[in-house]
Order: sequence, then C-alpha cells, then structure tokens
Amino acid sequence: MPSGGSAGEVEADAAARLVGGDAVPDEAVPAVGADAERTIEAALRRWEETGTEAVIIEVEAEPDPGRRLHRLLLRATHQAAADPLEVSLLASAADPRVAATLTRVTGRRIGYVTALFAELGFPEDEARHRGLLAYTAYLGHTQLGHAVPRSLPEGAARDRYLDGVIDTLVRPPQASGETEHVRS
Repeated sequence: MPSGGSAGEVEADAAARLVGGDAVPDEAVPAVGADAERTIEAALRRWEETGTEAVIIEVEAEPDPGRRLHRLLLRATHQAAADPLEVSLLASAADPRVAATLTRVTGRRIGYVTALFAELGFPEDEARHRGLLAYTAYLGHTQLGHAVPRSLPEGAARDRYLDGVIDTLVRPPQASGETEHVRS
C-alpha cells in the first residue's frame, strides 16, 4: 500500500483499474470508506454490463442461432485473450462483492448459451449440458490463455481450433444404441 494511503484508497484505485480507467467517471471514484465500496460495486456492475449484456445484445443481431453461438464464442474468447480482467475476477471470487457478480454473470451467460442450444433443437437437459460445457470450455481457454499462452494455437490456427470446439459442441448426439464412449 502506498505510504499515507488507506485501504479504501487502494480499493478505489483497484476498482478504477478493474474497469479500464475511464469506465467509471472520475467523480464516481472517491477515495475511502463507503464511497470506495460504492466505486467497487459500480465497477463490477459496469463489467457485468459491458462483458455480458452488451455482448448478448450485439450477437442477437444474428438471426441464425448456430451462427450466433459461433459469433459469441469467438468474440468472447478473443476478448478474454486480450484482457485479463475475467481471470482476475475469477481469482478474486472469495470477495463477496465479486462472488455475487460472478454468480449473476455466470448464470446469465450459461442461460443464454443454453437457450441457443435449445434454439438449435437440443432437448432442454441436453441444451443445459452443452451450455455448461461451452461455458467451461470458454473459462478453461481463457485461464490457459493467460497462464500458459504458448499452449494454445495462435492466429488462423486458433480460429480453426475454436471452430472445432464449436463444431463438437453443436454436433447432434449419435443415434440411439450407439455410444461415443464407454461409461463405467
């Protein structure tokens, strides 16, 4: 902590950085106490809006649910690769403010992706399963991209890899009687 500063100043400064400096107006970045708490809450709400709701609105312009899913997953993974904020927030999940925001965002994102799979014709349980699988693939890709970036393909190879992930997710289940793998 800088000398002469309080914990509230550090929290408020961190909250301002959390949303990229200018996402919270200067007058909304007070220095201490309850004001710092409000600043952190505002920063988290701003991340929720720009990182989830705005993205959903953007991809909703695409009428085809398969293309919408493809566009969403490509956009989300590219955005996450460029910005470590998602990884930082996940690492801060012990903070009740962050945990509450992550719970809302995760529910919204999985719900939206699940709805896309349902639009693609998957039954409700299968759509939920695939929505969860898609979201965990996104989170794993995001974490790996920041922790060990050389382990992931780059450029056009990255796009081909992500296309393969998406193709796997939208592939219909095999006909009854056939199994993809043996369960014990």
